[in-house]
Amino acid sequence: MSLSVVTFYKFVALSHLPQQQQVLLAYCQEQGVKGTILLAEEGINGTIAAESAIMPSVQQFLRSDPQLADLEFKQSTADAMPFDRMKVRIKREIVTLGQPQADPTQQVGTYVRPEDWNTLISDPEVTLIDTRNEYEVQIGTFRGAWNPHTKSFRQFPTFVRSHLDPAAHRKVALFCTGGIRCEKATAFLLSEGFQEVYHLQGGILKYLETVPANDSLWQGECFVFDQRVAIQHGLATGHYEMCRSCGHPISDQDKASPHYAEGISCPYCVDQLTDEKRARQEARQQQYRLAVDR
Repeated sequence: MSLSVVTFYKFVALSHLPQQQQVLLAYCQEQGVKGTILLAEEGINGTIAAESAIMPSVQQFLRSDPQLADLEFKQSTADAMPFDRMKVRIKREIVTLGQPQADPTQQVGTYVRPEDWNTLISDPEVTLIDTRNEYEVQIGTFRGAWNPHTKSFRQFPTFVRSHLDPAAHRKVALFCTGGIRCEKATAFLLSEGFQEVYHLQGGILKYLETVPANDSLWQGECFVFDQRVAIQHGLATGHYEMCRSCGHPISDQDKASPHYAEGISCPYCVDQLTDEKRARQEARQQQYRLAVDR
């Protein structure tokens, strides 16, 4: 069975969210679609998966809402269903920054096509910043990019105010997984007085899909928020797994660590593993193995 994985987002003023939630959930469940869709008054953000044969009709259904008629999709494939169920949630923000003045419907940075991205970030006057979180940056990023060392996107404004200066950093280029965080991040930088702000159109996913590996300035793999964990150039599934205890991506090297115990701990969470949590994780791991055997 061929499976398609689709990501999408749009900043647009939405209303009647509970009704939209019910309609989307019912349709997706009826069609066998799984994944997560977030709804907020500022827009929609989702990653869903379904059989490749029905995905075009799913996209058509989403675009049937006049406000979402130009909704753009980034599509990849998966060997197995990467989600356990379908969720449609109502949130305060579709990507949480906590800065109301950062409104992508009012102002946003300059979009740069993946084909033009290498030229931009090779400019020595450009400050290149990865807007993603620490665990994402660790498994892959663009050559020469700043790592803000954030644990959540809410911390990004603090990083900007502590490390960047509109007078000193005249050209700033931002990137993220699919583009949505950069919409908010560039809007925030513009509100802080930065003049030349750029972002990668379609995000890392579009870059890895578009730019040949031989021409690429990307190093490593790209974390994705589903059971594939990471992807490579051409959007092929990567080599990472997910620690079932803490959710951190783990490599074969991490699994060789004495701190790794399947479903119980990994090098990134072993320090937080109390006796109570170990017992809880061991019980869950036993249930997981029984489910796999069944």
